[in-house]
Amino acid sequence: MKNFRDLQIWDRSHQLTLAIYRLTQEFPKTETYGLVSQMRRSASSIPTNIAEGCGRNTERDFARFLDNAMGSASELEYQLILTRDLKYISLDIFEVTFAELTEIKRMLNAFMQRLRAANE
Repeated sequence: MKNFRDLQIWDRSHQLTLAIYRLTQEFPKTETYGLVSQMRRSASSIPTNIAEGCGRNTERDFARFLDNAMGSASELEYQLILTRDLKYISLDIFEVTFAELTEIKRMLNAFMQRLRAANE
């Protein structure tokens, strides 16, 4: 069993989740049960899946949870594009947030490849 709090990928995705929560506080109230809820669930699902995967017994199981985290990151990627296009966030905030999400996806991919290689 690994301690998820020791993983840089978990910490970065947790920080991104906090940023998404702060960011969505400024969205129109009509989006409370729509886009705000979806973005928060997608963002929080990334570190949640990493944490749950750490609690699994095999690296194969862990890789599966990292794959779930990657799916959530892809959902959030689209939602960020949508919020930019709806002009709910500035281009500067979009670029910074999108760049961090892209880096997290890169880290997830590298981590999954290492785990899968260890199982071959």
